Amino acid sequence: MTAELASNSASGTPTAERRNADVTAWIAVAAGALGAMLATLDISIVNSALPVIQGEIGASGTEGTWIATAFLVAEIVVIPLSAWLERLFGLRNLLIIAVSAFTGFSILCGMATDLTTMIIGRTGQGFMGGALIPTAMTIVAKRLPPHQQPIGMALFGMTVILGPVMGPLIGGWLTENLSWHYAFFVNVPICAVLLLLLFVGLPHEEPKWEYLTDADWAGIAGLILGLGALTVLLEEGHREEWFESALIRWLALIAVIGFASLIYGQLNASKPVLKLRLLLNRQFGSVAVMALALGMVMYGSTYVIPQFLAIISDYNAFQTGLVIFWMGIPAFVLMPILPFMIRRLHIRIAVGVGMLLMAASCFVSISLTAESGGAVFIESQLIRGVGMILSMMFLNQATVASVANTDAGDASGIFNAARNLGGSFALAGLASFQDQRIWHHSRRMEETLNANSVSLQIYLDELAKSFGGMEGAMSMLGRTIQRDAFIMTYNDVFLVMGVLTLMTVPLVIFLKPLPKNVSLSMH
Repeated sequence: MTAELASNSASGTPTAERRNADVTAWIAVAAGALGAMLATLDISIVNSALPVIQGEIGASGTEGTWIATAFLVAEIVVIPLSAWLERLFGLRNLLIIAVSAFTGFSILCGMATDLTTMIIGRTGQGFMGGALIPTAMTIVAKRLPPHQQPIGMALFGMTVILGPVMGPLIGGWLTENLSWHYAFFVNVPICAVLLLLLFVGLPHEEPKWEYLTDADWAGIAGLILGLGALTVLLEEGHREEWFESALIRWLALIAVIGFASLIYGQLNASKPVLKLRLLLNRQFGSVAVMALALGMVMYGSTYVIPQFLAIISDYNAFQTGLVIFWMGIPAFVLMPILPFMIRRLHIRIAVGVGMLLMAASCFVSISLTAESGGAVFIESQLIRGVGMILSMMFLNQATVASVANTDAGDASGIFNAARNLGGSFALAGLASFQDQRIWHHSRRMEETLNANSVSLQIYLDELAKSFGGMEGAMSMLGRTIQRDAFIMTYNDVFLVMGVLTLMTVPLVIFLKPLPKNVSLSMH
């Protein structure tokens, strides 16, 4: 049926416009959406429990970051490889292998008692989970006729947004009320349901082992080395003081060699592992650039809010998760009308408004104070949620609509890899920017303090009475300066993110309108 739908869709016949997907096709779409949510959920669900996990497995703060980094690196590497893996194994076989192995690695993480075991498990989760994200878009493109694809893309986009939003909430609740182990064990029943949906919803395809013999091995090696080294470089660059570190210099060299190998494969392989020539398509190239910008905004904002709430407001993991969850509420509210919005709204207007709203959500948060708690972020989170829905939904749909059905897998891999790389760029940049601004604000405040100032002496005397002498007073003054420097830095961060988001808005002029000559009947 998939081949027939693709054939009719390509020919543009009236039959293709009228035929609706059957029940098994929708089961396949549901499986793809659930798999994508599982993969995105596991990026953030562990972050809430990270301090507890580090303590129990004996990892330092720096070592503990690899629990998150290992997953991210593996996921970014495998996402663009998923189209080739799908052609090699067949879609159902690939997903069944990925989900089964994901279950095993989740159990390994939940049972880990040392850092090495945890990193092995998280790396495995990332490799297997990464295959679930772009294949969800591929299922929509292959299993649904064009007039019902907006519904499928809405389901996919919902899960990609809700995964990172629900992760901190679920992870925080499990950690506070049960144990951090359940942040991994919760995947087991979800994977069981997912496997059942895959067996029912997707047809069996025979593996095509010829893709091994004539594979673009230079491109495959280049993708693994290039993306892997670049992601680790971005994650660790700030801690290692960038190119002052031999590790960072080696990673940069490996990344250059990897991308050179990838380009060699593109120029010489009969079947390149990834069809990068799709980026020459004006529509898809614009979508990929917008995905990069969207990832920078989306991951950047979800990085700084939990930091502020933990450091300034002393929120625990669950309380922070509740604040982050507000960003997902617009997805629930808009879900019923998303397919119709995709058909009726011009993509330039929708994405432009979406990015403007995301910029506005940043500007709303540039007046934070020491008294600011989670409630101050509710308005900005709701605005950001609407902006993300508009931007993500339309760019997801444009990814499928801008390429041929046979290229859907490659396009999905490039789109999702660009979004995740945008997030890596944002996190690397924000970490450096925060340190620089904290130092700047601390020095400026210290320079305003005059040891001969009467008001300062009175203030210190009052602190000394409360904190057991002048030594305690000076310590408290130092903590106050550091706290206020943090607050001013977060205001700076939101201002910069808002300005950078505004700078991406002109990119919408490169987007072409989505097809509108279809109906959205679900019957």
